[in-house]
Amino acid sequence: MEKKREIGRKQAPGQCPCCGGKVEALDVESRWTFCFLPICFLIKRKYFCSLCAKRLVLLYHK
Repeated sequence: MEKKREIGRKQAPGQCPCCGGKVEALDVESRWTFCFLPICFLIKRKYFCSLCAKRLVLLYHK
C-alpha cells in the first residue's frame, strides 16, 4: 500500500504556458509498505499551476 504526504510547497520560477499563472513546486513523500513493513521511501517534486491547477512537466532541450 502506498501512503503519500505533502512535505512542502513553494513558488517556482516561470509561468504556466496555458494561462500564464504562477508555478508552484510541491514536495511529496511516498512510502510503500507491505504488512506494516516499510519497503520503499521516495521524495518527489511535482510542478503545477496555482491558477488553473494544471500539472506541469519539465522538458529539457539540448
